Amino acid sequence: MMSPHILLTLPILFPILGVAFCALFWSKKAVQRFISLIASFGLLGSALALTAAVYDGTVLATNFGDWDAPFGIVFVADMFAAAMVLITGIMAVAVGIYGLNGNIEPKENAFYHLLYQGLLLGVTGAFLTGDIFNLYVWFEIMLISSFGLLALGGTRAQLDAGVKYVTLNLIATTFFLITVGFLYGITGTLNMADLARILPTLENQGLVTTLAVMFLMAFGSKAAVFPLFYWLPAAYHTASAPIVAIFAALLTKVGVYAIIRTFTLLFDGDAGYTGPIVAAIAIFTMVTGVLGAAAHFDIRRILSFHIISQIGYMLFGIAIATPLAVGGSILYVIHHIIVKANLFLIAGVIDRTGGSFDLKKLGGLYASLPMLGVLFLIPALSLAGLPPLSGFWSKFTVIKASLDAGHIVLAASGLLVGLLTLYSMLKIWNEAFWKAAPAGGTECVRDWQADSKTKLIMLTPIVSLAAITLAIGLFAEPFVDFSMRAGAQLLDTSAYIDAVIGPSHLAAEANP
Repeated sequence: MMSPHILLTLPILFPILGVAFCALFWSKKAVQRFISLIASFGLLGSALALTAAVYDGTVLATNFGDWDAPFGIVFVADMFAAAMVLITGIMAVAVGIYGLNGNIEPKENAFYHLLYQGLLLGVTGAFLTGDIFNLYVWFEIMLISSFGLLALGGTRAQLDAGVKYVTLNLIATTFFLITVGFLYGITGTLNMADLARILPTLENQGLVTTLAVMFLMAFGSKAAVFPLFYWLPAAYHTASAPIVAIFAALLTKVGVYAIIRTFTLLFDGDAGYTGPIVAAIAIFTMVTGVLGAAAHFDIRRILSFHIISQIGYMLFGIAIATPLAVGGSILYVIHHIIVKANLFLIAGVIDRTGGSFDLKKLGGLYASLPMLGVLFLIPALSLAGLPPLSGFWSKFTVIKASLDAGHIVLAASGLLVGLLTLYSMLKIWNEAFWKAAPAGGTECVRDWQADSKTKLIMLTPIVSLAAITLAIGLFAEPFVDFSMRAGAQLLDTSAYIDAVIGPSHLAAEANP
């Protein structure tokens, strides 16, 4: 097996090389597409190797620059982090294949693939870092890249959305940095394993709880939780299908990952105080998002509001803080990334074949393209939580954990939001696929049918992601088992701390 240093470096190295070579060939779009896809496959391959190395519960850690923890820069991978890197690689390849046809991204220019790889770099770094300040650094890389992708078209709507997006996210990032400063002031360290060791020993636990709430606000804005979600529906509907698909898959999930990581590793002792707060946030996030989706008729806006709604389910693990709940949250994150990205990719095909994202201008697609209708139903019904798809098992797990812990209101809210999600998905189905086609509405379909190259490029990742959704639903046991073990590993922080700080170092401190 490769050394931990190599296993933890390769997922970062491939996006860095992607950025460098895309910049080198900035004037050659076709070459950039090829380089970007190769780098994405490299990320996927290295993520598979990393996941295989930690599958048995091993925690890998490496220090850079010959500086031992807690002083040096450290990368850490447990089961949760490795799974997130793996799903990032899958999304990178899927969206990369979807974007191979230059016609899909009409505003594609010299910076598109460079920024795309920069986004993957920031996301992957955030999942692997073991330092709370470096998490801020990776957030900044992700923010700069995502803002550039959002504003690439240069239209008034995109620039307006980009300004809102970057302004609100910069405020959240600045708040995050201020909180990190306070945390360093009371502990003298920024290494997360070292923080997990020191924070429970501090006398002023009230200050620790205050910092926990501040981190919740900072990361909650990144995750688009209630009431900090306004940047998301204001921005996502202006981006093209490949960009919004990778945004929907990864950006908010980095915020969710940061919440789960910090509230299981650093602030696990504050669950009695922060748990009810997170539960209330989860309920309001679910309900607000799903009601926003029900009110719109633009497919991109509907799906954007559903990103917000589904984030609420992912917070169940922190609200309840049991192994079943945390494992269920992990399973939900994995399921949602695949399903939501696929729905946005399908929305791009709907626009290509129907000529619009507006449901009032669409119709008749199932009669013309029945395969597209089936491909839409798989992720749509999975998002609503219908069996035997992946969404059923993830919803079942978090709701069962709620009922087991006596959180009746939380469980009831989850069930109600699932029904309203089904309503939104059926609205898209009825308007875009089932109702009669509008006058002249078959011209785009004929163009699509005649363009076999574009069909193959766009449908390949859609079919692949739909197959993964079906696999998780029909063969749920290994996925559920992995998520449960990952959740238990998060709640037992000893392996993480030992991998970074070392058991001998801890023993020496315990017996000076």
